[in-house]
Amino acid sequence: MSGETPRIIEERQGAVLVLTMDYPARRNALAIPLRRALLDILERVEGDRSVRALVLTGAGGTFCSGGDISGMDVQDVLGGRERLRMAHQIIRLMVAGAKPFVAAVEGWCVGAGLSMACACDTIVASEEARFMAGFGKVGLMADLGLPHTLPLRIGQGRARQVLLYGESMGAAEAERVGLVDKVVLPGQALAIAIERAELLAAQPPAAIALTKQLLANGLDAALEQERQYQTSLFLTADHAEGKAAFLGKRAPHFTGG
Repeated sequence: MSGETPRIIEERQGAVLVLTMDYPARRNALAIPLRRALLDILERVEGDRSVRALVLTGAGGTFCSGGDISGMDVQDVLGGRERLRMAHQIIRLMVAGAKPFVAAVEGWCVGAGLSMACACDTIVASEEARFMAGFGKVGLMADLGLPHTLPLRIGQGRARQVLLYGESMGAAEAERVGLVDKVVLPGQALAIAIERAELLAAQPPAAIALTKQLLANGLDAALEQERQYQTSLFLTADHAEGKAAFLGKRAPHFTGG
């Protein structure tokens, strides 16, 4: 059935590669097949000198609704570590790899989607875009590097508000606090993001790569600590309750277990 199979659509525009997360059945949730497809592309592109910049966006008017809760079934420590291993490889390539990334955000950018956007070097958002961490709603902490990348964008004080409360934020507020770099008219995020990526593609690639590497100091340690903590949370009763509540479309009742 159309929309049921997660995929990444690739479109080349000169030296810019546009990657579109396409899983409309789950509003582009970052399901394991989607992660695997994205990782395969990023590993291939990292050594391709003809690709000088990338744009990441989502299909159907949504950037990414977060992790795929329906497929989140971690049963043990090894399973939790493996789930994060692939995601962390993606984040390392985006944050510390040689290629600059621009996010084009229309609609919701939630949870793991927010992590992916913050792993990009530039975030272009529609006026109608909305941002939210939301991990706590399913008994988890922020992951995919967000505890590291978000404070670097907006400062630790504001990051605490975003990560701990899980409240949504509009594009204007996101730009005011530094989460978003540029706000554009609805439907224009991708076009403007491509323009920004073309400017990055015209920069000296070695200088871009080394600058990104320097700015990524501390990322590996943060990801390893995140991997340990989140793996523990996958196995808690509160996470099981959060998943059940989400799938049952009700409010969760957390007990601290």
